[in-house]
Amino acid sequence: MKTYIDGADFRRMLGNASAQVENNKIPLNELNVFPVPDGDTGTNMSMTISAAAREVCGRSDMRVGKVAEKTASMLLRSARGNSGVILSLLFRGFARGLKDCDKADGVRFARALKDGVTAAYGAVMRPAEGTILTVARLAADEAARVAAETEDVEAVCAATLEAARAALAETKFQNPVLTKAGVVDAGGQGWVLVLEGFLAALRGETIACSAEAGETAANAFDNFETEDINFTYCTEFIVMRAQDSSDPLRLRAYLETIGDCVVVVDDDEIIKIHVHTNNPGKAIEEGLKFGSLTSIKIENMKEQHTEKISMSEVRPVDDVPSVAAPEKKYGFAVVCAGAGVGELFRELGADQVVEGGQTMNPSTEDILKAVNATPAEIVIVLPNNKNIIMAAQQVDALTEKQVLVLETKTIPQGVSAMLAFDLEAEPEVNREAMTEAFKAVRTAQITYAARNSNFDGLDIHEGDYLALAEGKMCYTGSDLSEAMCSVIAYLSAEGAEFFTVYRGEDATEDRNVVVDEMLTSSLPDAEVSVVEGGQPVYYYMISAE
Repeated sequence: MKTYIDGADFRRMLGNASAQVENNKIPLNELNVFPVPDGDTGTNMSMTISAAAREVCGRSDMRVGKVAEKTASMLLRSARGNSGVILSLLFRGFARGLKDCDKADGVRFARALKDGVTAAYGAVMRPAEGTILTVARLAADEAARVAAETEDVEAVCAATLEAARAALAETKFQNPVLTKAGVVDAGGQGWVLVLEGFLAALRGETIACSAEAGETAANAFDNFETEDINFTYCTEFIVMRAQDSSDPLRLRAYLETIGDCVVVVDDDEIIKIHVHTNNPGKAIEEGLKFGSLTSIKIENMKEQHTEKISMSEVRPVDDVPSVAAPEKKYGFAVVCAGAGVGELFRELGADQVVEGGQTMNPSTEDILKAVNATPAEIVIVLPNNKNIIMAAQQVDALTEKQVLVLETKTIPQGVSAMLAFDLEAEPEVNREAMTEAFKAVRTAQITYAARNSNFDGLDIHEGDYLALAEGKMCYTGSDLSEAMCSVIAYLSAEGAEFFTVYRGEDATEDRNVVVDEMLTSSLPDAEVSVVEGGQPVYYYMISAE
């Protein structure tokens, strides 16, 4: 049994957790109950944690507290979607619990897990049961109970995982939506995957990542100082497997004795290899035992990194990334997708447009860059998607600029908020006026079912039209006219007079004819505006005021 962990142990734990989430991201995505195409939990959690794993992979620090701190910092910046942000918060609190710690035994590990739960709960306005928060909380409670009996970190982690699995199973009965669908919470499942990676590392096991993840890992190890590079040569090659070749795990085990950042991807007929080592010849010699070699590449990382630093030092001043000096009081950073929608926001005064939305949740780092590039003292951020709000809210702590995040959940809400902006008003006055304006907007969307599903008693087929009113399904089926009928009934219920239709990139001429005819016949006295938004996912977004 392993009694404590140091920095090297935690790097392996994080690497395993990243691989475990990456390898299971598709089934994790499929746990999402609502069948709309979106930035799913598995994708968001994988992109969030993999960035942190890459960041700490080549580090040499042996203090667990320092490695956990770097991990939390990178997770915060790379966080995508609500699930990614909550994951980053769990690690942020975990890092606080290990602050200034050289090694951590089971007691300290359990305390850090508890601190992670406290940080995550503290950042969520209305935490609900049956989510990743529930799973993390109950698992941390069990960790604390076991840590009172033993200081063995492996024993504590094993108990934590067992409790997390039990808590995850209960989420099916704690959330009515999950109960109807008969599935567990996707975020909670993601946290279980992280703990599975942790425990495997403590038991000396290495979880291999998928081929796609391996390609990413093999090309992203340049985010550290030259002196932090312990192994000089980045060595990559492909083994054309012999028919009687041995288990590739033996190759991985050997490579881990001569280097780090090992990626061994077994793809039946070939084995893809990546390793940082001081002895590339030994790596190649060992590879020959498994078959013939091809695509051999050896690069001196210290030499490359020194050259990169030298080039960056002579770049023109204008090319050096920095925080834009304020030239005005207010500026806007807006998240949206679609050329037409982006152009509309720019015409309304947006300084920076971050490409992103339903299927592509930008990270906190993406939004931070846009905020820093805005030449204003106060930057108003419009996320325009409920799954991007939490990532945007993390930016304020990372920049010297004053950031005002409005919780806009749709493109029409963002447009309405900008129209209510007053250049002469104080920030809180603007916040109140813009919030009041966007909350008065009623939004409906017509998209398609990304997969077969049974939701709320409805039998949904892949490719069906889905009509959503304020995010709630009001129609599913193959008839666009009926979808529009349900949307119009919702939008006109309170006597709205002004309607705006945002046509998406897949709004074909045939579909446009159906939509236009329905609007004309159903709303003869209303004022209808059409915007060629070009947004993906949604054939039409329709707002009413």
